[in-house]
Amino acid sequence: MTDRPILFSGPMVRALLDGRKTQTRRLVDNVPPQPDINCHPQKRQLFASPYLDSYCSERKTSINPRGMSVEWCWWQVDDRQCLPVFKVKAKPGDRLWVREAFRGSKGYDNHPPKTWSHWPVHYEADGSPDPRDEMEENGKLRPGIHMPRWASRLTLSVKDVRIERLQDISEADARAEGCPVSWDGKPYAPPPPEVDGWQGYGRASFCLLWSKINGPGSWEANPWVAAYTFTVAKGNIDQIARAA
Repeated sequence: MTDRPILFSGPMVRALLDGRKTQTRRLVDNVPPQPDINCHPQKRQLFASPYLDSYCSERKTSINPRGMSVEWCWWQVDDRQCLPVFKVKAKPGDRLWVREAFRGSKGYDNHPPKTWSHWPVHYEADGSPDPRDEMEENGKLRPGIHMPRWASRLTLSVKDVRIERLQDISEADARAEGCPVSWDGKPYAPPPPEVDGWQGYGRASFCLLWSKINGPGSWEANPWVAAYTFTVAKGNIDQIARAA
């Protein structure tokens, strides 16, 4: 089991807290092109085409029954490994501690968070503090990338990992991403033109969210992504481990 940080925006943190988000998709670099079919003459063809899968070199457990690793590659139609391999962020059984925008004590505004000695933290996803408030938590806003491990309040346990094209997301998976059916609570009419082969409100909402985060043309580029399915625990990763 490996622990790694993962960054989320404010709306997605709210989705995690509300229990609406159990999946996240992250870009994957260095996915090689799909190889041509090449069945060894002494082997039997088992699949219609080469496929992507993890290199299963880890110890098999109840959480990771296939022994999946973070290394992935193409596999031939006769189940032979095709090099090169590429890596993803996590495997089943790994834990991800959430980084999000936060504030600390005003007195610590000129100090890096690692020196705060576990001072109380205000999380921006909970709403900005009242600017008239003179309490200590009303310090300057810091981006989530600077959040130290001790300040994280959400822990994700990875249950499944898939590699797929971005536009392969289904309506059910889009809703598992925590996307609202519509931004204003009303159905889209007509469906957003950004979605090619539009399937539903959740998928359309995910398209708009992805484009907002990754920029114009990012949906149309249809990149390779790692789709992580997880459970959410409300608590610091180290506190959860001590309580287990």
